[in-house]
Amino acid sequence: MSLRRRNLELSLLRTFVALADVGTVTGVAERLAYTQSAVSMQLRRLESAVEVELVRREGRKLVLTPEGQRLLNYARRMLALNDEAWADLRSGPVTGVLRIGIPEDYAPLLSPTLAYFQQVYPSVQLEIHCALSVQLVRQVRAGELDIAITTRQRNSPGGEVLRREPLVWVASRAHEPVLDDPVALALFSAGEDVFRELALARLETAGRSWRVACTSQSLTGIRPAVDAGLAIAVVARYMVTPDLRILDESSGLPDLPSVEISLHRPPGRPSEPARWLAGLIQDQWREG
Repeated sequence: MSLRRRNLELSLLRTFVALADVGTVTGVAERLAYTQSAVSMQLRRLESAVEVELVRREGRKLVLTPEGQRLLNYARRMLALNDEAWADLRSGPVTGVLRIGIPEDYAPLLSPTLAYFQQVYPSVQLEIHCALSVQLVRQVRAGELDIAITTRQRNSPGGEVLRREPLVWVASRAHEPVLDDPVALALFSAGEDVFRELALARLETAGRSWRVACTSQSLTGIRPAVDAGLAIAVVARYMVTPDLRILDESSGLPDLPSVEISLHRPPGRPSEPARWLAGLIQDQWREG
């Protein structure tokens, strides 16, 4: 006797993945343009199909059960393959320009995704615009960019959070930094940078004095001062390279918070390439 094959509906999996990303039925309904009752019904249908509890309520949010976490990995892969197949079959006639905004320090992380996207949509011309997060958000709102990845901060709120990245103090491995007051800092430019704002606020709260030894709008610009042992810097953890070392609590420096990295899109219905690239970016950043 053969077992009856059972299939998972991709539409139900898409709702399930959206819930794992945003955590609320309201958020899923907004993302997928469903009613809240439709979202709840689809989640119940999926649980009925797999015959296990996939989500449970914790306060105002829904969180995945261990079984839900197991299904999530399969669901992301199934949806990605489905979307890839559709994009591949329809890639021929898709043309145009896709404008992407990203801070300079984030750009290398997108290279594999952009290379893969270009294979699927060879007729779409990609334009990469590097600027500060605040400037990129303004450009998205003005319709000058189709997608932007930014660091969420006081002057550039909104967007969809992709991940939270801890900030760390770093110094050169080749030189022992001088951490006496006033501590010498290599910082991103003043006015529109949350790294600088958070670091200085924590130093002031801790009663530490400081001086700015170097400023730049990118990590490339502040690295010479750090590499020479002239200053320490504040960076996101993923920016730490083998020639840098993280300064822990034994250094006497205050702990730093995390920052939120967000995906911004202009209002209105996105083009198919813009929608698909946004999905790829979401998967890449959430999976680290």
